[in-house]
Formats: sequence, C-alpha cells, structure tokens
Amino acid sequence: MPRIAFMGAGSTIFAKSVLGDCILTPEIKDLEISLHDIDPVRLEDSKMMLENLSANVGRSIRIDASLNRKEALRGAKYVVNAIQVGGYDPCTITDFEIPKKYGLRQTIADTLGIGGIFRALRTIPVLEEFAADMKEVCPEALFINYSNPMAMLTGYLQTFTDIQTVGLCHSVQVCIPQLFKALDMEELVPETKWEIAGINHQAWLLKVEDGKGRDLYPEIKRRAAKFLSGEAAYDADWDRVRYEMMLRFGYYITESSEHNAEYTPWFIKGKYPELIERYNIPLDEYPRRCVTQIEDWKKMRAELVNNEKLTHEKSREFASFIINAMENDIPYRIHGNVRNNGLIPNLPPNACVEVPCLVDRAGIHPCYVGNLPEQCAAINRTNINVQLLTIRAAKTKRKKDLYMAAMMDPHTAAELSMDEIRRMCDEMLEAHRGWMPEYK
Repeated sequence: MPRIAFMGAGSTIFAKSVLGDCILTPEIKDLEISLHDIDPVRLEDSKMMLENLSANVGRSIRIDASLNRKEALRGAKYVVNAIQVGGYDPCTITDFEIPKKYGLRQTIADTLGIGGIFRALRTIPVLEEFAADMKEVCPEALFINYSNPMAMLTGYLQTFTDIQTVGLCHSVQVCIPQLFKALDMEELVPETKWEIAGINHQAWLLKVEDGKGRDLYPEIKRRAAKFLSGEAAYDADWDRVRYEMMLRFGYYITESSEHNAEYTPWFIKGKYPELIERYNIPLDEYPRRCVTQIEDWKKMRAELVNNEKLTHEKSREFASFIINAMENDIPYRIHGNVRNNGLIPNLPPNACVEVPCLVDRAGIHPCYVGNLPEQCAAINRTNINVQLLTIRAAKTKRKKDLYMAAMMDPHTAAELSMDEIRRMCDEMLEAHRGWMPEYK
C-alpha cells in the first residue's frame, strides 16, 4: 500500500499536478495520500481539491491532512517535497532588494547567485528536520525533492543524511519541444532522439538526431544564428541567452534563458546595460511572477477547491512514473538529480548532477554518462563551486564559508568586489534573522 506524503501541500496547483498524476494512474493501487503544510487554510484547500478530483475520476483514496509533520510522514513510502521557506514576503523580496542596493540585479534567484544561496541556507535546516522525522517514522521512504535550489538541497541530503533522495525538475522534458517549436522545427519532435546530462538548470543537449540518425544541431544553430542576427523572425525572443551560449560553446542548455542569464558572468552587467535589451533579460522576473500568482490564486481558488467536477490531465512531472515503476516493477527512464560518484568523470564526484536514471522495483539507478565536452564541464564547474561551498556553509554555519560561496558565484564576482560581497552577505544575514540559523 503506497502512502505518499506531500510536504508543502499548500502549493495547491503543484499538488494537483503531482498527486493528480498519481490519482490518474490506476496501476498505483491502494494509494494513500498524506498532506502537510504550515498554513492550515491552504492545507485544507488542497485536501478538498484532491478529494473532489479523486471522487470525480472514480477512485476511493484515503487523503489525510495534518499540521503535524511527523504524523504526516508516518508510514510513508514516498515523500514529495515542494516547500518554499519564507515565501514571497519577506524572503523573496529580501533576496532581490538587498543585492539590488549593491548594483547586483537578478532574474529568478532561486538556483544560484545570492538569492539561490540564501534560499538554500534557510531551507536546508527544515530539510534536516524532515530527514530526522523520516528516520524515525519512515526510514525506507524515497524523498523526491522538487524545491529549489535543486542541486544544493538535494546534494545536502545526499551528503549528510541516510535518506534516499532524488531531485526532480521538468526542464529536461520540455527542452526539445520548446526549442523546436520556437525554431519552426516542431514536426520533428516525435521522432527526435536526444541525450542530455549536466547539472540541474544547466544540463546540456549533448546529442540531437532525427529518426534517420541525422545530426540536427547544424540546422538548429543555423536558425538560431539567423534569429540573433535579425535575418529570421522566429517567436524566440525569450531564448536569446541560450542561443548565444549554444553558438559560443556548441551545445544548448535545458533551462530557460531567464535562468541562465544569472548563472554566468556575461549577460547581466551594470557596465553594459545595453545587454539587457539585446538579450531580452527579464530583471526581477520572479518577484513579478510571485505577485501574479498570488492574485491569480485569489481568482482560481473557488474553481479548484470547491469544484466537484474538477478534472486533471497528466502532467510532465516524473513523480507518478517513478512511483508506478517502483510499485509495479515497470522500468521507466527519468532524468534525476543524484550524487555524481563518477557518472560524469570530469565533474567533481561529490557534485549533484542531472543524468538519465532507470527506475524499477529496486529503486533509482543512475546511468553512467562519461565526460562532458570540456567547455560544458567548465561552465558546470563554476556553478558546482557555489553549490558545494553553500552546502558546506549550511553544515558549518560559518560566515567565512558563506562569504566564499558568494565570492565564487560567477555573476556576483563579475559585478562586486570582495568587500562588497562580504557587506552584502552580512546585510542579508541580518535581514534573514529568524528564517535561518545564526552564522558565526
């Protein structure tokens, strides 16, 4: 009897995606769902929504909701994590506004950079509490992490706990469809064969072929170059950063241009403000998105929560496929975030990498990839440096480790001096007081 505990269930729309997928998978028999959140109203909203969805598709599923984390976890076989510690107000606002005072601009700030570092440092202590509870009430459960910063959170659990952990994202699933749609190559999607590996939000499209084994990269690059030069008018203005990086370094990256603009030192530069317009970089995008989502939820709440005719279509998320594969021994391939341990030899062995994984009754089996093209590995390593140092800072709670993580961040280092970075980190620590442990 698989019991799924969903942590951060107040994220009702995402809970609908992941748990709705499981409800729509009849092969997952005798399913039980346990919901946990610190917001009682949002928790009850999600419970009502899932009960309506379950009844509407003709399944009788036990759905519990609890503010008590340990009770929600008790007996779980799978634990899905979707928490965001500190939310939009005050923590996301802080992540953007304090760096902005120092001239450091960001787009999303949930994966790398100052925003990503501090999101990790306030989230990891909560995940440590999850891990301690799991060791007591569901020690064999698989922890499925969806929260960002993916590599830092997943990597910390894989390094410092005994909890079985895999990190999941959907950037791999949408990579080819979005790339081909933008460049008017959509008809090739069904037959395309591809290989992807790297790190979360910076995995590389290593190979892309049509159904006859022909390399599609030359045509992709030709169209991307014509678009950037203004010779072709594709609906791709949102993807200029990735096209530029592909043409410079040879390979396309899975995650969006708005993300990758802030993972490197080349695109968001106070010295060259014209780059923002040239590459269509949406500064402060995540705060705007948060405000929109909050307003949209006010309009959508009644439609989702009280709708007895609520329906759902299976999403692109991997969680339900993992659970079905493990429950019924039906092998399935995913891309998961796992500890490297030589899967990609030219990346650090203790890094958290995103690679193909096979899933069956025995669990998740990461696949050997081999060396990445050296330029791709080099770019990944600049991000891994920050991830590993942040993980260390979260463990030691030493300011000097935090400073080093921030100083190694490519975008931050390209904009600020060491003294500015230290002062900014100190100000961020003060602003986050109460949301994360004290750092000495």
